[in-house]
Amino acid sequence: MWRPWLVELSRDHMFIRSDPRGCGLSDRNVSDFSIAANVADLEAVADAAHLDRFALFGASQGSAAAIAFAAHFPERVTHLVIYGGFARGLMKRNPTPDEVREARAMLELVELGWGRENPAYRQMFTSLFVPEATSEQAAWFNELERTCTTPAIAARVIASFGPIDVTDLALKIRCPTLVLHARNDSRVPFEEGRRVAGLIPGARFVPLEGRNHLLLEGERAFKPMFAELHDFLRSGGAGAASGALFSGLTSREREILELVAHGLDNLQIAARLGLSEKTVRNNITPILDKLGVESRAQAIVHAREAGFASSRLPGSR
Repeated sequence: MWRPWLVELSRDHMFIRSDPRGCGLSDRNVSDFSIAANVADLEAVADAAHLDRFALFGASQGSAAAIAFAAHFPERVTHLVIYGGFARGLMKRNPTPDEVREARAMLELVELGWGRENPAYRQMFTSLFVPEATSEQAAWFNELERTCTTPAIAARVIASFGPIDVTDLALKIRCPTLVLHARNDSRVPFEEGRRVAGLIPGARFVPLEGRNHLLLEGERAFKPMFAELHDFLRSGGAGAASGALFSGLTSREREILELVAHGLDNLQIAARLGLSEKTVRNNITPILDKLGVESRAQAIVHAREAGFASSRLPGSR
């Protein structure tokens, strides 16, 4: 299941990957699974490989460490690609009591059943990552989970995802950024991916069709995803045209566009921002011009695809 990814990621570039701390061939005798520790690991790998400047790819929970690294070391990251990622973990998304209970129950299942020969416990996670896997692929993924780390470390690693919050760091990124996310991702909500794109200045957001968190070779979104990635890296970031358009908006225009993307009319926007309706109307025209669209409806579509309106408005239901 991973081989097609490795082939694509190394097709036109030297590709370097490392097992995260506690997993695979990396040291398992560790206690710190924080974002800071993961950023330090990335720095160590880059230094050991003698990489001065490079494109950085962050997938799933690895996206938070990639975002943090790009913010802390802007001189080293030429491009940032985020796939299936998030800037904030579950515990930072105002979870419901049931969501918290579910997360705790999953951790207990990990501690109890991760290392057993019977894959029943691990199948739950496999179903979340690759719900459309064949029985052969699911069996392979179940075995990978068992062998990649111990039950105790698996529980600690998974628990470390919840309190992640790199929102402030995402706002500081200045390199060309591409964000890709499956619309029906069964592991990380689509809105979290769109939110990441909305936080990073000038980021381009590309929605993918599918349910799998780990895209499988042959499914609908696999080729389009890597076509986007290769075009983005070849173009030097110029392929992120829509992101560049949004980065040209003033802070006031971005503020107004956020409310437009939520479907508010000029009078409602004026009331929320304490402006006159005329002022709002006067800002709409340059927004449409900068986005290269002719109508408010087109602006809403582009804005939402770029991550605007990805979170609920204060006071809304």
